[in-house]
Amino acid sequence: MLQIERKTIGDSVLLFEDDLLADVSVDMFSADFWQQQHKVTGQAFGRGVTTFFQQKGREYVLRHYRRGGLVGKVLHNQYLFTGLHRTRAWQEMHLLKRMHQWGLPVPKAAAAHICRSGLIYTADIILEKIPLAQDVFSLLEKQPLSPAAWTTIGAVIKQMHDKQVFHHDLNIHNIMQDVQGKIWLIDFDKCYIRKGEQWKNENLQRLLRSLRKERSKNSLFCWQEDHWQWCLSGYQGTSL
Repeated sequence: MLQIERKTIGDSVLLFEDDLLADVSVDMFSADFWQQQHKVTGQAFGRGVTTFFQQKGREYVLRHYRRGGLVGKVLHNQYLFTGLHRTRAWQEMHLLKRMHQWGLPVPKAAAAHICRSGLIYTADIILEKIPLAQDVFSLLEKQPLSPAAWTTIGAVIKQMHDKQVFHHDLNIHNIMQDVQGKIWLIDFDKCYIRKGEQWKNENLQRLLRSLRKERSKNSLFCWQEDHWQWCLSGYQGTSL
């Protein structure tokens, strides 16, 4: 059973896990709110600004939904409202909840915020930060991964695919490894449960293209074509 709490404040709908972020408020989805309390621990800059903060002994990630591509240059953070259940924040939070219940290595979604204005909405999500973890791209900038690590990456992707979860942006930046060597998958915006089998190989090929792209941009990037077979071995459940 999915047990995500919900409350409405004015034009905003808040979704939250009561055991993670209690007394959730609209203010909590503003980086300034956490800055004023001196709880911000860092920021990451990409399509937008991702804010890391601490609250009651836990670390969290605050992300504002932003568009990419040409449309993003015009609409930035605005989306057409076609129903609460179809908003990106609602779908990502509920998918992560389901995946966590399945035992998949993904971050917990703590809270989400959907603010509607007529036919338009904006949204934010707060995730529990994976402790002491780095994305695999950053690791490969320093040294190659072991065959066992690549095998584990393949096996984790297979676990996700076995539950029919389609990852919209399966690339090397969205795979993480913690200090214990555990592999995690992140960034489930626009991801969903998808029927069929053919798309799974296409999903893997997207990851392979991202590796090739980074390798072409940086001669010191510690990945070689033959390392891909280690990942496939993990995915296929075969020994090296």
